[in-house]
Amino acid sequence: MKKPLGAALASLLFSASLAQAAERLPSIPPDQYTPEQKEAAEQFLAARKVPVFGPFEPLMHSPQVMSQARAMGDYLRYNSAIGNTLSELVILITAREWTQDYEWYVHYPIAIKAGIKPEIASAIADGRRPVGMSEDEEIVYDYSIELHRNKRVSDRSFERAEKRFGKKGVVDLTGINAYYTLLAMQMNAAQYQAPKDSKRLVRFPE
Repeated sequence: MKKPLGAALASLLFSASLAQAAERLPSIPPDQYTPEQKEAAEQFLAARKVPVFGPFEPLMHSPQVMSQARAMGDYLRYNSAIGNTLSELVILITAREWTQDYEWYVHYPIAIKAGIKPEIASAIADGRRPVGMSEDEEIVYDYSIELHRNKRVSDRSFERAEKRFGKKGVVDLTGINAYYTLLAMQMNAAQYQAPKDSKRLVRFPE
């Protein structure tokens, strides 16, 4: 059965837009790396045990930025003062606030495995405040949401976070939000595509 002309045209335009989007900051084949890019890729492989992937692909157009971002992520993702489970909660919040499908695609299963309840993740995906959060999750959620939406943090949310995680924890919590915002911004600007079978976050009205 043939598609209606309008549907066929819409499909063609959508495919064309994806093709065009992919050319904004296309992934660089390793055999075309400059010496600086090759060095950055080797450092990435040594640190992460995998080749350059995801948000680091568009960042490879500025290998110095990519390497600095990777190094910051090495600490904030794996060794922060708030722990890996709460870190993954922050990443989901950031992915949702920036409507970053790839970031969500990668980190949703990691967050669930780390101990974030699926219903909490689903509420975040829908833009709703989750119910049934632990006290630590509430502290992290409120702090992060205020940062993203209000561009600042209330005294109450700051004091709760500082009392629970200490000054270092507050800095790390802010840093995780900022770091994954950086990656989300880079992917949104590059129109980096998530796999076709990945969850597409609802686009909120602007």
